[in-house]
Amino acid sequence: MRPGIGNDIQPNIRLPQRRTLLRGGALAASALGGLVMGCSRVSTADATHGGNLLEQLRDRGSVRLGIAGEIPFAYINKQGKLTGEAPTVAGAVFERLGVRRVQAVPTEFGNLIPGLKAGLFDVIAAGMYINRDRCAEVLFSEPDYQVTEALIVRRGNPGNLRDYQDVARAGATLGVASGGAEIGFAKEAGVKKISVYRDQLSGFEALRAGRMDAFTAVSITARLLVRDGGHDDVELTPPFLPVINGKRQISGGGYAFRPGQTRIVAAFNRELLAMRESGELLSLARPFGFTEKEMTTLTTKQLCAIG
Repeated sequence: MRPGIGNDIQPNIRLPQRRTLLRGGALAASALGGLVMGCSRVSTADATHGGNLLEQLRDRGSVRLGIAGEIPFAYINKQGKLTGEAPTVAGAVFERLGVRRVQAVPTEFGNLIPGLKAGLFDVIAAGMYINRDRCAEVLFSEPDYQVTEALIVRRGNPGNLRDYQDVARAGATLGVASGGAEIGFAKEAGVKKISVYRDQLSGFEALRAGRMDAFTAVSITARLLVRDGGHDDVELTPPFLPVINGKRQISGGGYAFRPGQTRIVAAFNRELLAMRESGELLSLARPFGFTEKEMTTLTTKQLCAIG
């Protein structure tokens, strides 16, 4: 049991059935205390002098996390439990800040920032990449991980596809999950044929059905899809760095807050960085497939400069 998060978050990274992931909203509502999604909003008006969100959360005793059902970052497992690296780390940070319970509000990835700004949840805890466009809309914590990308291809990699540039040169069809940064990475590399799927699981199944030449995801996610999918008709390419404006970039992710809520971001960062320094962050993330290679010294300022 992790401090402050009870039994709601479990280090279970076995791949759920696709229908389990797509039913995440209903499962989360029943598993996490009957959360009513979309009905209870937090006022977004009081952001003067850094906002008072932390005080509100302490009074309530819980924090609502916006998630998007992506393995291993944040998802609902087959037992209907909230799990993943992001809610586990966020739960530990908020426990240190005096907020002992976390609740999940599942939504599609593309709805996370609009939902946060509308007050449908308090924090995005979905492993969201930090980049220039998103930094213009929300406040990010310091990053808690960095990752590379990968392709999943048919066994033997008949197209010899190793990165987005290879996909573009071959005129191949690339599958991506809705709302992911991979869409922008692929377009920047010149990929013309992009098929967008609701989530990683549906894209993975579409690849196996022959509807694309490659599917792309964060290397950790892709590795788990191939490992836990139980299929020998696909394989994973070596991880690679996407190219943005002619430069190879390492992506990093963190937790997003509404504009103006600088006080809670500062408090969250203080605890997150202390956990990173002590090694607790890696201990919390390791059960979800993260290693020392995914730990980061990047800063939000650096990542917000990447477009």
